[in-house]
Amino acid sequence: MEVLVSLTIGVLTGAGVYLMLRARTFPVVLGITLLSYATNLFLFVSGRLTLASAPLTNYELERYPDPLSQALVLTAIVIGFGMTALLVVLALRAAADTGTDHVDGGRR
Repeated sequence: MEVLVSLTIGVLTGAGVYLMLRARTFPVVLGITLLSYATNLFLFVSGRLTLASAPLTNYELERYPDPLSQALVLTAIVIGFGMTALLVVLALRAAADTGTDHVDGGRR
């Protein structure tokens, strides 16, 4: 299970960095989104994956998943959604003003 999650985080990070280095705005926005998904998954997994266990119970203290990482990821998802919406609006405005969707505003 740990290898699968680690590979998923690595693939999401690699794809996000690759897309962030593209010249057009939509792949850059998609790359930032993938990188935030990788970060959220990393934070979620750092709180211990515990199967068949409720988040808060009155027994078996060693089997508690960490509720702090779950709260952090939930907050990060909401903030990431808002930032992605802002980036899309800025990209659309830049494309309307410059007439191109390149990141630097030049035509190629």
